Amino acid sequence: MSSGSTGEAEPDRGEQSGIRTALAGLTTRGRSFLAAGVAAAVCAYVLGQSDLLRVGLLLAVLPLVCATVLYRTRYRVAGSRRLSPARVPAGSEARVHLRMDNVTRLPTGLLMLQDRVPYVLGPRPRFVLDRVEPGGRREVSYRVRSDLRGRYPLGPLQLRLSDPFGMCELTRSFSTYDTLTVIPRVEPLPPVRFSGEAKGYGDGRQRSLALAGEDDVIPRGYRYGDDLRRVHWRSTARYGELMVRREEQPQRARCTVLLDTRGAAFQGAGPDSAFEWAVSGTASVLVHMLERGFSVRLLTDTGSSVPGEGADGFAGASQESADAAGLMMDTLAVIDHSDGTGLSRAYDLLRGGNEGLLVAFFGDLDEEQAAVAAKMRQRSGGAVAFVLDSGAWVREPTDVPGALDRSEERLRMLREAGWTVVSVPRGASLNDLWRQADRERNGLAATGSGEGPA
Repeated sequence: MSSGSTGEAEPDRGEQSGIRTALAGLTTRGRSFLAAGVAAAVCAYVLGQSDLLRVGLLLAVLPLVCATVLYRTRYRVAGSRRLSPARVPAGSEARVHLRMDNVTRLPTGLLMLQDRVPYVLGPRPRFVLDRVEPGGRREVSYRVRSDLRGRYPLGPLQLRLSDPFGMCELTRSFSTYDTLTVIPRVEPLPPVRFSGEAKGYGDGRQRSLALAGEDDVIPRGYRYGDDLRRVHWRSTARYGELMVRREEQPQRARCTVLLDTRGAAFQGAGPDSAFEWAVSGTASVLVHMLERGFSVRLLTDTGSSVPGEGADGFAGASQESADAAGLMMDTLAVIDHSDGTGLSRAYDLLRGGNEGLLVAFFGDLDEEQAAVAAKMRQRSGGAVAFVLDSGAWVREPTDVPGALDRSEERLRMLREAGWTVVSVPRGASLNDLWRQADRERNGLAATGSGEGPA
């Protein structure tokens, strides 16, 4: 739940001041009365009819008086907007709550509210509020929904004032707005065991301190409260002060999730496209790994990552994991196709050595990019690739000569490099493919023991 903008109604920036503003707010009825009054006054002058002149003056003065009174009646109406929630998955609804407060000692007339929303969230909501007493409050709400992820501004809120005769309408606007973030859909994944992944907290990874001999221990100075059983007497004698052995620091299991965003690798658009499936799959794996306690890093083909992400990614199973998930979801909410044509920048950012599990979502791969992806396996403890043939997502299955053979050749290159490769058909469930990847990985290389579930 998010508290939104609050403020007082102000005139629109394009409005002029004074009587011009009031006259510009005349409605069709008001302009008709004014035109009829002027015409009657002219006819009365030409024909010498004094009674007709009085009627004409009445018709002309009435809309002018209404406009002047409405303009000079400066309602001070405070408004606020609240989103519940402010971050919503694609396809789900959020509710927007509006509250109007009359902060003056004068009652208001009829108020008409209109909130500006992007067309993808639905039609513009409009409300009519009855007279608001001094110090009174009115609350209304409406729902918004989008199948497309992104960040959508809500507002500014417009308030339209009208006189009792309907002769004049003036618009006031609030200057602030709120933002609704539509994040990718997240599919719950079952815990599985991928062979070759980095283990967490001492289960399977080597520790330099654990393997070091007594002479290789790097001690530190004694601090008040340290256990005397940790005193390193040899270093104490060498440095002339009390030294203690450093505690072994547990290393958290790591997982890097690579999202291929190359525009050339994906065809089609919309919520059912291959690219949107890959973004949703990336979000699902990131949240799943955070919940499993992994240190998670998001990487794209351009080498970009989440703002604020550390060198080892975001730590899971901690108080900050929810904030980390929110940052990554906000990044994926606005991610789009890149102009790049290769995966070399992502390959360069993958550090050498056993960096834990690598989960990649690839689009169409040519022979060159398949070779680059194959080399990424050497820089990870385990690698799982979900490969999408985006062409199959935009057309009916047909036999294209040589296309199937080329696709199978790319998958074979990845498998020979040590990847666990899963081909993603149109409309597939990531939950099922996640289990399939686990079965294929364990069938290819059931190595090691004591591996934690991913």
